[in-house]
Parts: sequence; structure tokens; C-alpha cells
Amino acid sequence: MSRPIMPALRLEARANLRLAAPIIATQVTFMGMGTADTIMAGRYSAEGLAAVAVGANVWFLAFMVFMGILMACSPIVAQRIGAGRSAGETGAFVRAALAFSVLLGLLWMAGMRLAADPVLDWLALGEPTRGYAHDYILAASWSAMPLCLCFVARNTAEAHGLTRVALLAGLAGLFVNVLFDWLLMYGRLGFPQMGPEGCAWATVLAAATMVLVYVGQYRRIATLRALGVFRAEAPRLGEDIGEILRLGLPIMLIVTAESWMFNIGALMMARFGADTVAAHQVAINFAALSFMVPLSVGFATTVRVGLAAGAGDAAAVRLRGHAGIVIGACFALFSASVMATMPATIVGLYTDAAAVTPLAVQFLYFAAVFQIFDCIQATANGALRGVKDTRVPMLITVSAYWIVGLPLAWWLSFRTSTGPFGVWWGFIVSLAIAAAGLSARFARRTRPRPQASGSVDMP
Repeated sequence: MSRPIMPALRLEARANLRLAAPIIATQVTFMGMGTADTIMAGRYSAEGLAAVAVGANVWFLAFMVFMGILMACSPIVAQRIGAGRSAGETGAFVRAALAFSVLLGLLWMAGMRLAADPVLDWLALGEPTRGYAHDYILAASWSAMPLCLCFVARNTAEAHGLTRVALLAGLAGLFVNVLFDWLLMYGRLGFPQMGPEGCAWATVLAAATMVLVYVGQYRRIATLRALGVFRAEAPRLGEDIGEILRLGLPIMLIVTAESWMFNIGALMMARFGADTVAAHQVAINFAALSFMVPLSVGFATTVRVGLAAGAGDAAAVRLRGHAGIVIGACFALFSASVMATMPATIVGLYTDAAAVTPLAVQFLYFAAVFQIFDCIQATANGALRGVKDTRVPMLITVSAYWIVGLPLAWWLSFRTSTGPFGVWWGFIVSLAIAAAGLSARFARRTRPRPQASGSVDMP
């Protein structure tokens, strides 16, 4: 990289991190809810931890579908802002997105309730783990609609650069989640002792709390109030929902291709017993908590790139995307080092179960390796979303995770002596392919064209 580029790259990295810092904190608060569930379930019983692991993974499969669709709101709103569109026009789009999110929430809730028994029957879980997981899934389904509303509210605020709005909502949700985990799982202060099901109801209450916080912020902050999302006029659904689906469906396939690989991998672990499931949950939860940093940088990169793309600034698109990818790579080295050098300390924060700890430590070594590739693919994906490039990235990720990663994980786990470690090898290989493919796609997509004076083919 030439010298004149380096100062600009450093400046852009700072700008990206200023935007990403509150997003990182928001993601950590959200992951903190799952971490609190895992820790408290681990103290409840090994069967309780296994049930929360299974139930949370079933719930999360649907979570990623609907979050992925509504992630389209971020680049759409960012490009409208970059192009100088009025707040009234953008607000009409947001109202349509909110109405659409209610429909998606109902679909999500119904799907979870219909899928609970068939999925648990397929996993052939023993009692009481199966009963705990069933109650968890049914209770967690009530969080679907408020979470879909939160997805739209958050992406819209972040596209305006108002990242602290989501942070405030996340902190409130985390507080409510932890409090009601303690009250409902263990039956404190006169509340019923609900065991793992209490974790799910805590999630429902946290989601409802976040909706209330977003309502307050959209009424209080002038930029968001100007959108007029609370106007009584009916939203125009056709055109705006069409735009969300055209961009959001490929994004959904991208994020679900990866998340479903991880979650189906976790469900595969159920075949190796409750202790293996619990160990996998500890390792994957910490890896996911670390992943919140590059994921958040990817969100910030989407906004930064989207603003530049909306303004037609090809050089800024290229610079901002590369800065996000570099930040992801740097954090990858740091987080991998922590996992590789302190695995026993990390596992000790979750559990002291003698049958779980040694296996969880071994899983963390694998997590340290795949973390490197995961950080790079997340930021490269964010850069590509900023220019509304989602179809080719979708093909790259679906191929990496579903044509290579999952079949490899299944084959190694159930057809060789590798056992549960085969799942982790599948993760590593697929993430390496995705990181290489997405990085190359962004480099090619934003390569200067001599005949167009360095222009970028932006949609």
C-alpha cells in the first residue's frame, strides 16, 4: 500500500471505530443476555445447561432469518441519507418497514411453536433435558415480534450515525434479562422457580423493554423524531417492502448460512451427550462474545460505505471498506491469542463441572483458529452490504458453509474417529473459504476503472 494511502486509512479507521464503539457495546450487551443464560443454567444443572443450549440454538436459527431480512434497512437508509433524501421520504420507508416487521414477528412465533416438537424428537434428547428445552422454546417464541421491531429501529438509528440509541436499549434489555434470569430460574423473592424456561421469559421481558426504550428515543431525538414514524397515515407497503426483500433476502441467506452452520453444529453435538453439548456451549458462547467486535465493525462499515456510495464517492467507498477489513483482521489476531493462551481461565468463568471443563478447553483452541477467518469475513461482508452487493456474497457464503462446511463437519464427526472435534474442523475450513472469497469480491467490486477515472460500479 502506498504511503499517501496510509494516513487516509488511519483516519478512516478512527472514524469507523468511533461509529463502531457504541455498536460493539450494544452487541456485547445482547450477547451478555445469552452469556447470563448460559452461566445461570450452568449453575442450575448440567441438564439445564444442555436444554438452554439446545433451546437457544433452535430459537437462534429463526432469529437470524428475520434479523437478516431487516438488516437491509441499514444500507437502504444510509444510501438515502448520503443521496440527500428528505427525512419525510425516509420516514415513510421506516413506517413500512415497521409494519412489515410485525408480520415477520408473527411468522417467526408460529414457526417456532410448530417446529419445537419435531426438532426435539429428531434430537432424541433424554429427560429432563427434552422437557426443559421444549418449555424454553415455547416461552421464547413470545419475543419474536418485539425483536423484529427492534431490528428496524436499531438499523434506522445506526444508519443515521445514532449508535448510542441501540446501546441504551441494549443496556436496559441486559439489566432486565439478568434480573429475571435470577428471579425466574431460581424462584427468588417469591417468583416461581421455572428453571431453564425462566431464561426464555427473561428474554421476552428484555425484548419488550428494548421496544419501550426505542419508542422513547424516537420521540426524544430530533433526527429520529423528524422521520415521523408515529404518524397515523398508512404506510405504503408495496414498493418499500419490495426493496427490503430484494436486498434483505440475500443478506438473510448470508447471515443464516453462517449462523445456521454454527447452530446445526451445536445440535450435532447433542448426539455426543449432555456433557459435550455443555462444553461446546461454553466455547462457542465465548467465541460469539468475541465476535461481537468484528460484527459491529462490519455494521459500522456498512454505514460508512453506504453513505459514500449514496454520495457517489467511489474512492471513499474503496477506502472505507478496506479500513473495516483491516480492523477486523487486527482484532482477529488479538482475540485468537486470548483464546489460545487462557482457555482454562475462560472456561472457569462458565462452569466447574469436571466432565465439561477439559473438553471445553480443547474446543477453545479450535475457536482461536476459526476466529481469525470469522473476523475477516464479517467485515468484508459489511463492506459489500454498503454497496448493496449481496447476491454474489450470498453464493460465496452459502457454498462455503453449506456445500463445504456442514457436510465436512458431519462426515468427520459421524464417519471418522474425529468425533465432536469434526464439527469444529468444518467451522474452520468453511470460514477460511468465506473470508478469502468475500475479501476478493470487495477488492474486485471496487477496483478502479481506468476508463472511468477510478469509478466504482455501484448499484
